[in-house]
Amino acid sequence: MFLRATLAAALLAVPALAQDDPLPSWNDGPTKQAIVAFVQAATAEGGPGFIAPDDRIATFDNDGTLWSEQPMYFQGMFVNDRIKAMAADHPEWADEMPYKAVLDGDLAALGAAGEQGLVELVAATHAGMTNEEFEALVKDWIATARHPRFDRPYTDLVFQPMLEVLDYLRDNGFETWIVSGGGIDFMRPWAEQVYGIPPQQVVGSQIAVTYNDQDGPPRFDREPGVFFVDDKAGKPVGILRHIGKRPVIAFGNSDGDFEMLDYVTAGDGPDLGLIVHHTDAAREWAYDRDSHVGQLARALDAAPDEGWLLIDMASDWKVIYPFEKQ
Repeated sequence: MFLRATLAAALLAVPALAQDDPLPSWNDGPTKQAIVAFVQAATAEGGPGFIAPDDRIATFDNDGTLWSEQPMYFQGMFVNDRIKAMAADHPEWADEMPYKAVLDGDLAALGAAGEQGLVELVAATHAGMTNEEFEALVKDWIATARHPRFDRPYTDLVFQPMLEVLDYLRDNGFETWIVSGGGIDFMRPWAEQVYGIPPQQVVGSQIAVTYNDQDGPPRFDREPGVFFVDDKAGKPVGILRHIGKRPVIAFGNSDGDFEMLDYVTAGDGPDLGLIVHHTDAAREWAYDRDSHVGQLARALDAAPDEGWLLIDMASDWKVIYPFEKQ
């Protein structure tokens, strides 16, 4: 790990955080200092931690890393709402799994339906339309849906400290990319407004699409099949396909991010891997090894040996959500 050879020296060189603190929602401590030290070293031309501007690429998982993911992935909440909205046209769903589980609010039965059940639900709610039609559905849901615990739009549940990291990195010449197991077409309609990350810098799982130039203007038709899953070992593949070079920073929160963290921190130059650890049951949720969403076990065990930093949500963050500052 090049990071281990340079970070200690960089930390000693970090002055007391000035009044223009780039990460004001972070408590002062080793994690915040490590982020600041890495960025300072990366931008100090001629120094051991310098990173050429073209190589300053940072990747972020989305669910559980940039926004919350409980009681289920927010795209799953979108799927549930779409099934309920479509149910009047599909009376047979009242007796068919996995649709019945959604309509009954039976999370246990929904979980038992497994990956095949999820594929069926995604096919029913994400396919059979054009990309433009799907984008309109997503934008409408993002604008109107409310989280069941907080009664706020889902985009209110982004993490204020992570928004500050995104801004801080971009202010220092880094490209910021989302690399998520979530659907690429679910995230692209709102990622730029919420995170400042443009659509072309969003990498995610993809449904099958076909190009259609018959009977009207050219369009993309969404098909009931999965083209690519951007999770676990799929994340480095997604990085290769979309970015084309190894990033130098990776933020994740679960075992689904293990391979991305492993890949990003396996280079010869400076690198940094960080894991958002959900430890705050009062302000957000506390979970890791036994969670049905965002399970963190393998990566948690590997972090010390790999040099990945754990972001302790309860102790590292002064606030979690932007609305806490209001």
